[in-house]
Amino acid sequence: MKNIGTKESNIAEKPAVSRHFVYVLECSDGTLYTGWTTDVEARVNTHNSGNGAKYTRSRLPVKLVYFEELPDKSSALKRERAIKALSRAEKLRLIKKGSASTAQNA
Repeated sequence: MKNIGTKESNIAEKPAVSRHFVYVLECSDGTLYTGWTTDVEARVNTHNSGNGAKYTRSRLPVKLVYFEELPDKSSALKRERAIKALSRAEKLRLIKKGSASTAQNA
């Protein structure tokens, strides 16, 4: 006899609304690493545990210096690509600007 389950068990639950972020880390050697995630704190912890990107594994510890929230994954990936294309000086200006606006909102 095959158990077909109830109607309720066959209905997939709606996923929670995802948040999407782009972030910039400062590595121990002073270099900058840019990535995207749905959970900034967890991702930074993953990097610092040595299980993040290969680039950051040999540059631990890393420090979160910038992040921004975007409406969806596609936007986050596009923004990540745009930030990666910036020069180091442009990234540092972005970080400084982001830090200033965060301080004003505190």
